[in-house]
Amino acid sequence: MAKKKKKKVSANTIATNKQARRLYEILETFEAGISLLGSEVKSLRDSQVAFKDGYISFRDGSAFLVGVHIAPYEKTGTYDQHEPERARRLLLHKKEIETLQSRVDQKGLTVVPMKMYFSRGKVKVQIGLGRGKNVHSKKQDLKARDIARDTARQLAAYK
Repeated sequence: MAKKKKKKVSANTIATNKQARRLYEILETFEAGISLLGSEVKSLRDSQVAFKDGYISFRDGSAFLVGVHIAPYEKTGTYDQHEPERARRLLLHKKEIETLQSRVDQKGLTVVPMKMYFSRGKVKVQIGLGRGKNVHSKKQDLKARDIARDTARQLAAYK
């Protein structure tokens, strides 16, 4: 029986949002710090995060990560647990927040979390400014991926 090859993920990568590139055409990416509690960081070290309905909202000149589920840390008592789906503040420069907010308001774009990773001991979030794809463009992406896969198989067969 053949063994399945696991995809190599960087040692620093916590999790990636696979749906982000599928549902959105990403125009720009930014790196943001995130304000977390201690039990959240411990849970992230165990890769206990789900991006399912995550997005970035703007309030009072700040950016917040909303809808990302960070599971409660198992080895902590019930008293010190965090709320799994709370809004978490993103640490961005004021000008970055202003540009993102203005582009979202004017052009109908959205900001989605794409990846969480550790950088020098701190948790970082890669966020992307994206435009929602329609059904036609999703089908085109699938078709292009299938063609690329078929050509790669044919080239491998000739070697």
